[in-house]
Amino acid sequence: MPALLAAAVLVVGCDSTPGPSGEPEDVVRGAANASAAPAATSSGAAAPATAGAATRPPAPANVFPVRAPSGTVRYGRAHHDYPATDIFAPCGSAVVAPAAGRIVEVATKDTWSSAADDGGTRGGLSFSLAGADGVRYYGSHLAALTAAARPGATVTAGQPLGTVGRTGSARGTPCHLHLGLSPICGPGDWWTRRGVVPPYAYLKAWQKGTQRSPAAAVAAWKTAHGCPRTPAGVPDP
Repeated sequence: MPALLAAAVLVVGCDSTPGPSGEPEDVVRGAANASAAPAATSSGAAAPATAGAATRPPAPANVFPVRAPSGTVRYGRAHHDYPATDIFAPCGSAVVAPAAGRIVEVATKDTWSSAADDGGTRGGLSFSLAGADGVRYYGSHLAALTAAARPGATVTAGQPLGTVGRTGSARGTPCHLHLGLSPICGPGDWWTRRGVVPPYAYLKAWQKGTQRSPAAAVAAWKTAHGCPRTPAGVPDP
């Protein structure tokens, strides 16, 4: 059993072959346009904005979860037998929180065995983030985790949580981050946590610095299926 920082954690990984992953994707860090802030006069009326004065743009609700040099990140529209995305990037690239929220589960050791192929250990080093938006963000196959990736810790969107690797069932494959989107259920429900809503369209938006939330799609899935208590309770994609 892996050494955990919280209650027993079960994690899940990807199949052993990455398959086609589409054209290379650049990691784009979008920035919102700053807007000038009008100053108040003694009469209470707003004075013309001073040149160069600006308010800080609001923090993005979601960010692309991997930071790597331009042209080195790639991922495909499809995943093998369930909805998820494998984001291929150079080994050691930074993995950051896709959204603000609270870390609810962490696996700190890689105990996966190909002989047993336990679904609960396929993800190797991994984390589950319960987003403030009601979405659970699951990242696995990491090479290392940061101190921020601990159960109960509150994190902000873009905060480093670890590095891209190939632990768990990703051994022998190119380094990548497995990203799964699901309702906040569990703990220990690896069959749901690994992913039930395809992340591809959201990743494409975040990579361009555009906001697109998976919250509605995840909420709709939960309304239809609840929190399955066994793998058999998750419908085929």
